Amino acid sequence: MEDRDVLATITRCIFRAGFVWRIIEAKWPGFEEAFKGFVPLYWQQVPPEVLEALSKDPRIVRNQQKINTVPANARMIVEASEEYGSFSHFLAQWPSSQQAQLLIWFKKNGSRLGGTTPQYVLRELGWDGFILASDVVTALTNYNLLDASPTSQKGLKQAQAAFNHWHRQTGLPYSHLSRILSYSVGD
Repeated sequence: MEDRDVLATITRCIFRAGFVWRIIEAKWPGFEEAFKGFVPLYWQQVPPEVLEALSKDPRIVRNQQKINTVPANARMIVEASEEYGSFSHFLAQWPSSQQAQLLIWFKKNGSRLGGTTPQYVLRELGWDGFILASDVVTALTNYNLLDASPTSQKGLKQAQAAFNHWHRQTGLPYSHLSRILSYSVGD
């Protein structure tokens, strides 16, 4: 996957957060046009007037705070790519057994990449990891495996420990374990 695809995926997940996903998906071709293919080298140093113009562009959802994340996340991608050759190579060096640390890295180095947003980014990029959706958090809590906020470092580490244990027991991918756990919560 190319770095521009990573920036597009991050941006799509950020815009979907707290919004109706189908609206973002319907407008996505307009996002691709407006953001000129999401080339990180360009967006990491984009002039402020370009970001301001995007806040008036009817092709996209005109949320200035979310628009402003693109340069910061482009810089994060470019910096990782400079060290590892591409952002995909950077992700490849992170084992799924250390997803909590990767999520902490995203929050520290990116913009608006806390909560479940980077978990959805990773899933869409094809990286094997869990998503702490509400059903998963409920199940972890019900099984007394999570006693902290799932967005805190302590909560992430508790969730990671549970998923690592299940992965060692079953050999199943983390994404499968996450889905199975979400289905274990009854109505």
